[in-house]
Amino acid sequence: MHSFDFIVVGAGSAGCVLANRLSEDGTHSVLLIEAGGSDRHPVFSIPLLAGAAYFWKSSNWNYATTPQKGLDGRSVVWPRGKLLGGCSSINGMMYMRGTRADYDVWRQMGLAGWGYDDVLPYFIRAENNPERPDDPFHGVGGPLHVEKAKAANPLYQAFLEAGYDEGFRRNDDFNGARQEGLGRYDFNIAGGRRVSSATAYLRPAEGRRNLTVWTKTMARRVLLKDGRAVGLDVVRKGMPQTVTAKREIVLSCGAINSPALLQLSGIGAPEMLKNAGVEPLFDVPEVGRNLQDHMGVYLKYAANQPITLYSLFRPDRAAASLFRAYVFGSGPATAVPLEAGGFLKTRPTLDEPDIHVTFVPGLNLETTRAGQGRHGYIVSYYQLRPESRGQVTITSPDPSVAPLMDPAYLSAEHDRQVMRDGLKLVRRIAENPRLSRYKASAISPVEADLASDDAIDAWVRQNGGTVFHPTGTCRMGADGGAVVDAELKVRGIAGLRVADASIMPAIVSGNTSAPTMMIAEKAADMMLGRPAPARQIEATSSPAAAVPGQA
Repeated sequence: MHSFDFIVVGAGSAGCVLANRLSEDGTHSVLLIEAGGSDRHPVFSIPLLAGAAYFWKSSNWNYATTPQKGLDGRSVVWPRGKLLGGCSSINGMMYMRGTRADYDVWRQMGLAGWGYDDVLPYFIRAENNPERPDDPFHGVGGPLHVEKAKAANPLYQAFLEAGYDEGFRRNDDFNGARQEGLGRYDFNIAGGRRVSSATAYLRPAEGRRNLTVWTKTMARRVLLKDGRAVGLDVVRKGMPQTVTAKREIVLSCGAINSPALLQLSGIGAPEMLKNAGVEPLFDVPEVGRNLQDHMGVYLKYAANQPITLYSLFRPDRAAASLFRAYVFGSGPATAVPLEAGGFLKTRPTLDEPDIHVTFVPGLNLETTRAGQGRHGYIVSYYQLRPESRGQVTITSPDPSVAPLMDPAYLSAEHDRQVMRDGLKLVRRIAENPRLSRYKASAISPVEADLASDDAIDAWVRQNGGTVFHPTGTCRMGADGGAVVDAELKVRGIAGLRVADASIMPAIVSGNTSAPTMMIAEKAADMMLGRPAPARQIEATSSPAAAVPGQA
């Protein structure tokens, strides 16, 4: 029987961070367990291949939601990374933290230590942003490299100028003093290659004698004894094994698999567990509930000039671009084609932006495969803070059976209104002459889809889909109903924590990869009893309003 001080389940965005930080002083033995395999294939390193990586079946859990009433009964495919680095090895690499208000709301929920001023030092410690060496909001020398998008395609500039023309402000740093505005994004890319939690955190730690990494290892259940988590039943390369933890087990399996593993271990709502054939051991009814996801839509246009990514679809050009990216770290394949966009308010009276808008100088693979291969471009958006709440529920004691995933998209009227208003706002930018001069025609939506609010709602239902940010299913809270407390300890069970996007009580306003790594950075300090890094700034006041179109 193997025994370690700490066991980390899941080598994704959070797990690789924990493995590094828990093992870095050499005094604790750490086991990192990953159900998938290696991240060494070129599809996971070349940025342009992010779209292919999302659906690379051998390194994906290949999940899908239950049929969604709010999406006309459609089921939505949910890619989740099943390899070292997890979703950070297949995502779009956009580096986004969310707003000050996101974390201050957590603090106001009674979660001491989770306000913006508390978490900002962890973002700074993790970051390596040499382009901003003297910026109090950013760090240099951390493991996670961040760089600004070049956004060289002329369509990016046309989109930004259209937005400025419509009165939206310019923003050069969405991770700085304010989020609102339009500009170029930051990405986790270095030398033309993806930077994931595996490359940033795990790779530098792999030679440590006190760190053991098991891939192709499936956790079946947490072993509990006298109110304490003492080990795991796993299947490693087809063979059942038991592994024990002397100090703690931390689940970092993500918003789907962390609650599912708790439920498989008898931790959850008793009636639901009985229905799934699992003996209830600890009554924690909110396990799997509070599921939130960002849902978005794509506005697609045919272009009247051959300046889009469609030029790369020619086989010889695609091969040359990929070769150049992989061998030399240069060329168009070293960027993710969603380099410009921003955060906007659908109503001027709002305190914070409520939609995230992104421009793509090309059509998506789905549109091209559907026989609409042509030069074109996309303006997409999603709601930042949905009110709809769903759940994750196991249906079998067999961990190989996927749980039911019901995000309840658009079940809240507020969400439907924001998506409706967002479409009207985004169309203003798309139809502004600075961008529309490149338009040959609208592909979707067409005028009939915009004839009324009911028509807009119908188009959103028919075209809405995930933005790949499920969160919230092991909710952190100060109340007795929360799954974990402010130290990420599972309530009522010693030696067991959860540290990943599932602990977010409310989803952050943007991409979830960087916030998930921040959660893991903070979790490691709490597990080791280390003090939090010193606060470098006290940015407690809201920034002054900027003049539209000016920095």
